[in-house]
Order: sequence, then structure tokens, then C-alpha cells
Amino acid sequence: MPDNPVAAPLSPRDGTGQPLASASGIAVPETQPTTAPGSKLFVGVNIKLKGVEISDCDQFIIEGHVEAAVHSKGMQIAKPGTLKGSALIDVAEVHGEFSGELTARTRLVVHGTGRVSGTIRYGKLIVAEGGELSGDVKRLDASVEPVQAARAALPGSRHVVAPASEIGTH
Repeated sequence: MPDNPVAAPLSPRDGTGQPLASASGIAVPETQPTTAPGSKLFVGVNIKLKGVEISDCDQFIIEGHVEAAVHSKGMQIAKPGTLKGSALIDVAEVHGEFSGELTARTRLVVHGTGRVSGTIRYGKLIVAEGGELSGDVKRLDASVEPVQAARAALPGSRHVVAPASEIGTH
């Protein structure tokens, strides 16, 4: 059976196929894709994608330039990739640039070359030396169901989310 190029690790590689190290040399966990079938979208270098909504994507990999609303399980913005817009993601890894509204329900990893700015919500946060994070940055409330917290963080959301302990009768 031939090798499946989609099943290769998602982290940027040097000319020898080895993962690029952060400027500090500190190893940062990378998301390993599964070999199970799933929906994947890859935007290559020099590709520009503007004014779209991307949804129901298991893995979204950006090496080009995207302006969009994204709802995906996993997203990786590789260097020199950029994403401007909104993203509701389970796991986001940024080696390139993100600007806008980002909710990473499970984990946000900003690698040494990564820059993230805007309204940022996350379950867990990892920022490697050299990585930049700026704007309105908050951890999702652990006492609130993750899906509810993510919906509350979406722009224009009309959901009011409060921990069950704060909801009482009058």
C-alpha cells in the first residue's frame, strides 16, 4: 500500500523532512494527525482564499492566505500562512499569523514563529519562546460546558452562559 501523504505530521518541515525547531530549541508538542479518514483542507503557499465559511473540517492546514470564518476540529497555520477572520477550533497550532476572533476549545499552541492577535479564547494555552499573543486573551471557563463556552465566545452570540452554581431561583 503506498504512503498516504495526508497522514504525514502537520508541523512545518525543513529540507531534510525534519520538523522545524523553535528559535529557543524548546520542543513544543505538535498535533499528530490520525490515519483514520476524515475531511481535510489544505491551502498551499501563494494561494489566497477570501470571503468564505469553512465548516465540518477535521484538519485545516494553511500555508497561504485565508480570510474566512472557520469551524474545524484541528487547524494549523504554517509559516508563512495567515488567517484573518474568526475560527472556532478544538486544537489550533500557529506557526504563521492569526488575526481576528479565535476560540480554541481544547488547546491553542503558538509556536516560536507564531503571532496571534485579536479576541482569543482557549482551553489550554502553550506559547513557545518567540511566539506572540496579543489582544483580549482569556481562558475558557472550566466550569462551563466547552461547547456552551465556545458558543458564548462567538461574535454576535446571544447565549448567556453561567456556571450552574450561579443560577438560582428568585
